[in-house]
Amino acid sequence: MSLLVVGSIAFDSLETPHGKVDRTLGGAATYFSVAASFFTPVSLVGVVGEDFTKREEEIFRGRRIDISGLESAPGKTFFWAGRYGADPNERVTLATELNVFADFRPKLLDSHRQARNVFLANIDPNLQRSVLDQIDGRPRLVGLDTMNYWIENTPAELRHILGRTHVLMINDAETRMLSNEHNLLRAARHIFKMGPKTLVIKRGEHGAMMVDSKGVFCVPAFPLEEVHDPTGAGDSFAGGFLGSLASCEQAGEYELRRAMIYGSVMGSFCVEQFGTERLQALNRGEINARYRLFRELMHFD
Repeated sequence: MSLLVVGSIAFDSLETPHGKVDRTLGGAATYFSVAASFFTPVSLVGVVGEDFTKREEEIFRGRRIDISGLESAPGKTFFWAGRYGADPNERVTLATELNVFADFRPKLLDSHRQARNVFLANIDPNLQRSVLDQIDGRPRLVGLDTMNYWIENTPAELRHILGRTHVLMINDAETRMLSNEHNLLRAARHIFKMGPKTLVIKRGEHGAMMVDSKGVFCVPAFPLEEVHDPTGAGDSFAGGFLGSLASCEQAGEYELRRAMIYGSVMGSFCVEQFGTERLQALNRGEINARYRLFRELMHFD
């Protein structure tokens, strides 16, 4: 089944111990849609500026990604610049220019209003709510990402959209902030009262943790000697996770656990090169091979 994603498309300038790139294509919706497209058709809704050309569009061409919902507006595309040190979990933001993204108001096409699987990437909770309000009926699966800014500054609006969310995907610091609980299991129980049935906690180099009514399932980060660029790892994880789930007829315990591994697989590939370079060169055979390696890492009799 197809998967609708609403979020940011951006140009990123990145600096890590492995080098520097200027104005590479990024943004949550970009990483997510490319990663998810290996598993299921994706419809992307976002906004870009006049500096976004046919060349940038090529990343979506030839993939199962519908960009009919990609709006072009006068002005420049969202821009972010950052620097990473030796610890890939720590970064310094050098510049954030919202540009056309500042006035983004998602408008779904008629073909998107029937979406049964939806990912609401990290944007204003009011915009996330407006997306669900435009969808006919109740989606089968709603995944949501957010960040500390929205948790601190729009708590009421975030609570409302969480009441319509099935899977919440945030990092451990955001989990603690949202729940006011340090222990992640107690934090999960608190968050479940807000609406989500499944909590996926992204933990960077420590992997990811899923908590639901069935219990806890943890996956490690795939062991890599070098991490070139961690920028899109979390959104690539989300793309693999929700892309895998959307491709299934049901989302039972087995499907959720398998999706966790596929999420980790996609996140591990993403960090091997700058921006979306590795995802663009990836094929399904490589994905399946690393999936098998993950299973071997986690299995014993």
